[in-house]
Amino acid sequence: MRRTVSLKRNHEFRALYARGKSSAGVYLAVYTRPNRAGVTRLGLTVSSKLGGAVKRNRIRRRLREAYRLEEDKLRAGCDIVIVARARALTAGFPDLRQDLLGVCAGLGLLAGQPAPAPARGPYRERRPHPKPSGALRPPGPDAARNP
Repeated sequence: MRRTVSLKRNHEFRALYARGKSSAGVYLAVYTRPNRAGVTRLGLTVSSKLGGAVKRNRIRRRLREAYRLEEDKLRAGCDIVIVARARALTAGFPDLRQDLLGVCAGLGLLAGQPAPAPARGPYRERRPHPKPSGALRPPGPDAARNP
């Protein structure tokens, strides 16, 4: 990983989950967001639900190696978090590489693709509501009884 730095801080992961673009494959999910530094930052996440430390570290090593082998094909200058899914435990290494490349292509991370648009926040853009015409509520059945 020549030009890649590790993501280590919790707030960096949370910001990527909240404001980044994401895509999922069979064996992994990828979250990404452009950064202002010219270097790519990589984070790996393997849940404790997938097994003990030995299994989790094995998946982490395989994902890191798959990323290292495909790093030259990816665009620089973005934050990437790779989240292992349960099927990654039994996946072959060529399958992990293909899945990583496919998911990255779907996110526009390949070097030959146009740059991805910056991700918006978790909330949609607010639009003004049209003003209601007339009364706010139609009169109910009690309106005739109460003068």
